[in-house]
Amino acid sequence: MYKSLRRQRWTCPNCLVSKRQRRSLTGVAAAARQTDTTDLPPPNYANPAAKHDDSTLRKIFDSRDFWADFSRSSKHHVSGRSAGLFQNRYLTSPEGFQRFAEVTLKKCHKVVAKIIAAHTVEDYKVIVRDLDRLSDLLCRVIDLADFVRNTHPDRVIQSAATQAYSSMFEYMNELNTTIELNEQLIKAASMPEVTNAWSEEEKVVANILMKDFSKSAIDLPESTRRRFVELSSEISVVGSSFADGMAPKQNILTFESSRLKGMNPVVVKKMTRWGQVTIPTTGSRALMALREVEDPDVRRDIYMANRTSSESSTRDLESLVALRSELAKVSGYETFAHMALSDKMAKTPEAVTQFLSALHQANGPRVQSELASLLELKKADAHSRLLPDRLDAWDRDYYTTRLLSGLRTRIRSQDSLRAFFSLGTVMQGLSRLFNRLYGIRLVPRETSPGETWNSDVRRIDVIDDKLGHIAVVYCDLFERHGKSPNPAHFTLRCSRQITTDELQDTASESLSPFDNPVEAATDGMAHTVDPSNGRIYSLPTIALICDFASSSPSSSSQQPTLLSFNEVRTLFHEMGHAVHSILGRTTLQNVAGTRCATDFAELPSVLMEYFAAAPEVLELWARHWETDKPLPYALVKERLDIEKRFAGAEVESQILLALLDQRYHGHFATGESIDSTRLCHETYNSYSSVPEPAGTSPQGFFGHLFGYGATYYSYLFDRAIAAKVWKDVFESGKAATERERGERWREEVLKWGGGRDPWRCVAGVLGGEEAEKVAEGGTRGMERVGMWGVRGD
Repeated sequence: MYKSLRRQRWTCPNCLVSKRQRRSLTGVAAAARQTDTTDLPPPNYANPAAKHDDSTLRKIFDSRDFWADFSRSSKHHVSGRSAGLFQNRYLTSPEGFQRFAEVTLKKCHKVVAKIIAAHTVEDYKVIVRDLDRLSDLLCRVIDLADFVRNTHPDRVIQSAATQAYSSMFEYMNELNTTIELNEQLIKAASMPEVTNAWSEEEKVVANILMKDFSKSAIDLPESTRRRFVELSSEISVVGSSFADGMAPKQNILTFESSRLKGMNPVVVKKMTRWGQVTIPTTGSRALMALREVEDPDVRRDIYMANRTSSESSTRDLESLVALRSELAKVSGYETFAHMALSDKMAKTPEAVTQFLSALHQANGPRVQSELASLLELKKADAHSRLLPDRLDAWDRDYYTTRLLSGLRTRIRSQDSLRAFFSLGTVMQGLSRLFNRLYGIRLVPRETSPGETWNSDVRRIDVIDDKLGHIAVVYCDLFERHGKSPNPAHFTLRCSRQITTDELQDTASESLSPFDNPVEAATDGMAHTVDPSNGRIYSLPTIALICDFASSSPSSSSQQPTLLSFNEVRTLFHEMGHAVHSILGRTTLQNVAGTRCATDFAELPSVLMEYFAAAPEVLELWARHWETDKPLPYALVKERLDIEKRFAGAEVESQILLALLDQRYHGHFATGESIDSTRLCHETYNSYSSVPEPAGTSPQGFFGHLFGYGATYYSYLFDRAIAAKVWKDVFESGKAATERERGERWREEVLKWGGGRDPWRCVAGVLGGEEAEKVAEGGTRGMERVGMWGVRGD
């Protein structure tokens, strides 16, 4: 049975929105006054045109005048015709979306018929490739249409994309009853003469598809499958209700204005009427009060209200957990956590708990040191009245803010740091770094009419010194009305080999609107020929979305868009996902790039954050936008030192949430009553350094429990691995620009996508004694990663 089962999307604090992970076969992913940069460290490109590309890359983001001239060809064409969105020849008009879906559906029908008709050994040898092609055809429409319907500014095009998206899902509903597909795959996997002919990649994909079929309850009786579908639908409804309806039990609190002493008086005045301050219990003002108000009784009242969710939120959460528990039982799993983790690096909930416990122990001394500093401050505070010998939950943010504010008086302004981070220089820096590490560079390319969804979108081609053109990245990085403020990486099309059989099939059909079979096989989108073997590949096509503030067109200085340090790290993070898609050139799309286990998908992006802050990397590119002076690293170091001052508390808070996620999803039988509040307090009071006061119900605000049930540990897990890789492989930055280290990371991790056991990837890149301890994964491997901690300094 084909079931719309996606690999879980992961939302991390830096991404804020979901990344498109692997969609399985069963699931449907400005300075016009340009300064001289000739004194910058040379990119060391083999291509003599690289210096020009390097300069152009900066200018298209930093100079409005240069971009207007560069992009002129995308607005005019001698024929007056559109080249199609993303150069997809079908998408030259809104009507093209339905045509795209119809043609793709016909191709899908032929592939399905071929798979079901397979009966010889030779037929079964290619069944994984056929199934992967079917998956690729579905994702071509669904991933692209999903992106367009949520991003394109034209509502007519949004509607057309939505219709194409929906029609593919109607077909998916038909596939839900096609049991023969699963039976044919199982039969092929049972034949030694077939499996011996499969590549390692094909074996991995076959295993992924069989697990996904199994998770869909395809081998169970019809009545059980119907219940599976019913439960899945109920989970979607209840989960959405929980995530969208999270609310506090009490919306506002009222205090005498005199009791808000310490809080920004301008903010207090806006909330004051007749001497009374009305403050919302959630949101930025409540958090500001917890950080600034001197009166501990006021802070306590706000903390309690801020951490107590509505009864409806709690009910929805408990219903969600109960439904998931039943879904797991229907599918033959002990708990929902066992079901969700079966195809992850962790494999079992016991292994996740082992990792979190080890990480908690490793993080403990740091947390205790931080708390001691806060308690010292509280004891010295003349205003403290209640139990000055201990830190209460509502004290933590207040005294942390007090301590950090003293440190910040010594750091120079954030604006002085921004001056070294124009968007163009950051993109230039990413290209130079990638060239040093991997021999690839980012090359601006003029777009054709109709190729992008907004005139501000820049197309970047990724060029490999040896392989040539290997990917396309569409950069939509500037803010505009109606655009989502959240940064994201979207894979619109994956790397995949186009087989000779596909080209022959295409050649036998009508080629219109294409010029040759290769274009028809790729819908006109980016493709290449591997010079080493002559094979044709569809190229990874990526959309990179950010919301950086544009410089004012009226600015007399023509100042470019300047990024904060956090925005620089965000861009590096998202490019970490992109480079995983770019370098994960695989034969099969099911394991291309970021289509890998949820608890492995954030590793490349988290690692990139270390590169963003390394002096060895910053000296490659960070220059003042106006004077071209190099960045004084002391500015960055001071900021990092402040961030690290209370990093232990941040890690502990994430550990607590991850443990709670496991508690909810790992220990319940069908029909068992669930008291989410009791379990929340038991978890917090067992592991938190500052006990949670009785009477709160913070779990009702834990919206990630819907999207990442049983997998919330993933970001912490990848942070721990990234910290170890940064320390051992890149020597905490000393080897951050060395080709040998970059190639090691590329060869052992990035190039595989999801086509290799992630534990083997980690063991391969680390090598030595650590490799032996984690190569087999399991509980031992998870515990070892937890012992590494999440700091790479």
